[in-house]
Amino acid sequence: MSDPRQGQAGEPLAQPPTEPGIALHMAVVLLVTASGAVEAISFTALDHVFAGVMTSNIALLGMAIGRGQATGVTAAVLALTGFGVGAAVTAWLTRRREGVATHWSPPVMFCLAGEVVVLAVGAGIWAAVGGEPGQGARDALQFGAAATMGIQSAAMVAAGRAAAPTTYLTGTLATYIVKGVGAGSPDRWAPARLAALVVGAAASMALLRAAPEWAGVLPVVLAVCAVVAAGLPLVRMRRSSVG
Repeated sequence: MSDPRQGQAGEPLAQPPTEPGIALHMAVVLLVTASGAVEAISFTALDHVFAGVMTSNIALLGMAIGRGQATGVTAAVLALTGFGVGAAVTAWLTRRREGVATHWSPPVMFCLAGEVVVLAVGAGIWAAVGGEPGQGARDALQFGAAATMGIQSAAMVAAGRAAAPTTYLTGTLATYIVKGVGAGSPDRWAPARLAALVVGAAASMALLRAAPEWAGVLPVVLAVCAVVAAGLPLVRMRRSSVG
């Protein structure tokens, strides 16, 4: 009787993958780069709050209240609200969808596509005002930027083991130190994600200085590349099922 784990020629069948492939790791790195670019615009060119780091925004809100600074309070509240709305909508769209290690589910991909749309709208507004938005436009852009980071954060949570944090990397750094230095089993992609945050912020700042009206395009391009990379495993799965 033949072994069910062997093919017709008696060779072992290939085991299905149980870890994210390079395409998904690259997609995460690209999303981190995009978040770095968004954070640079949010903090330096809007009202000095972060689009995706809500812990810092809560502290900034307290500081603004203590100073009696109405603009700072408004900016922090807009960022917190935008992030919450983006995360809540994504949580609703991805509910009851269990993440798997080999690919991101269609609802997760749909939400990331929605992030691209919101980023593109923001980039259009940013370009239309020449990179110098008035207060009303800054408020709208702040809310939208935070919403995109809320979408991205919640999508990565929904993706489960196939993803990693992309907007707030303090935990990534701590885990890398503890498991790398302390346990000798570092995540080899963690340094790439940390470096990507620096690269995204640096590139965004360079654009803000050289061509401020085009700074909003960078996060859009990076997010599109991330979605394309993340879609490759789904394309391969469909081709293999058809074949």
